[in-house]
Amino acid sequence: MSAPTIAEQDEFQSRLPNPAQFLPEVATIAGAMAKATHNGSIPRTTIGLVQLRAGQIVGSTYHTVRQTGNLRKAGETEERITAVASWRNAPYFTDTERVALELVEAILTPNPYGERVPDELFARAHALYDDKALWTLTMAISQICFFIPVALVAKPIPGKPLGKNYSE
Repeated sequence: MSAPTIAEQDEFQSRLPNPAQFLPEVATIAGAMAKATHNGSIPRTTIGLVQLRAGQIVGSTYHTVRQTGNLRKAGETEERITAVASWRNAPYFTDTERVALELVEAILTPNPYGERVPDELFARAHALYDDKALWTLTMAISQICFFIPVALVAKPIPGKPLGKNYSE
């Protein structure tokens, strides 16, 4: 089976219309979250890598396409973007990026044997990030977690710009 054509992709529909018409406060929340996470204490690239990994973990095409596009626009290489799914054995990531990716995986992956973020992982993260940066990273993970249910329930259209990613 061949890949869908652009015309066929344009026929994709979201399950729900744009939430802004029902809950305009969501835009305020989204803006505040973006402002909080883009405070300069950690690179935007790290935020993008973490949010891409979150989208992959939860199986959200919308988030993986969105974050991949954002990373490309920021000048990230295809090798780094592609290797996020297998970051543990990829040579493309810094120690700070690796601990950030490990942290998002710990948060989003159930652990039947103990807490999701063990003291050892927190200690490694805190050794690489100061308090503000660690809070920023935590908020960046919170930001994507806030929007995961939106993507999984409403199914915004992947690849469409914000504001045009919902069927009306």
